[in-house]
Amino acid sequence: MTGIALVALSAVIFSVSGVLTKVIESDGWTIACWRGLIGGLAVIAYVEFRRGSTPRDQAFRLGLRGWILASVGSAASIAFIYAFKLTYVANVAVIYATAPFFAAGLGWIAMREVARGRTLVAGALSLLGVAIIVSGGMGIGKLEGDLLAVAMTLGNAAYIVLIRKYADVPVVWAGGASALQLFVVGGLIGTPFEVSMQDAALLVLFGITFAGAVILWTEGTRLIPSAHSALLGTIEIPCATLLAWVILNEFPPLAAVLGGSVIILAVLWHAAIDYRQEKHETFR
Repeated sequence: MTGIALVALSAVIFSVSGVLTKVIESDGWTIACWRGLIGGLAVIAYVEFRRGSTPRDQAFRLGLRGWILASVGSAASIAFIYAFKLTYVANVAVIYATAPFFAAGLGWIAMREVARGRTLVAGALSLLGVAIIVSGGMGIGKLEGDLLAVAMTLGNAAYIVLIRKYADVPVVWAGGASALQLFVVGGLIGTPFEVSMQDAALLVLFGITFAGAVILWTEGTRLIPSAHSALLGTIEIPCATLLAWVILNEFPPLAAVLGGSVIILAVLWHAAIDYRQEKHETFR
């Protein structure tokens, strides 16, 4: 029960990202800079707290593979921020939900992992949904944001595959290093010292929610099967859409609703089958 609560809460906290990105008036690189600093420091504190008797240099060692993982995460994160800036929150949320299926395809390419039949079907349906959303963005000036959401999803899918491929890399600390990378690069490209007081407060909140969601998700997924985690992760989609509607008065167009519905149904169908299968195997 604890694991379910932690993962569900992490999904709810993640859903705040889109609204925060749009409400903050600063540019994307400035947002990445301050979110990276605050989130990175929070992750450092968490890793230090969790390391126990593990030597500090070992707990914080990444190596080349760890920095590759962190860099992929950084690229996906900046695409994530600008996607929210340039398109509807709901579009980004539902496109991001297809990450596990993109990961299955990349896993086959990188490690020759065999995808299950239902994963291929759900992945094909999700691609159809993404195509519907992106086609809708062409006529309303949201195409660039939708394409960035696709790029962000591919980046996160690559991140998922690299986590499996580089099993010895400390994942949470790699996420912290990724955040600190964005702090440095965002500080050079953005304007981190030219933010308003309102933006400063929101940026602090953004960094804290980012770190909190990552930590809650990490702790929760230790306690429950992966299918449960995937199913609970879909909570983020309706929460993000509802927040955008209530706070920003933003509701996506028909193409996004249709494409999003296809994606959500594919994700739920796949996760529900995985859930039943894992539950059956547990009680066998």
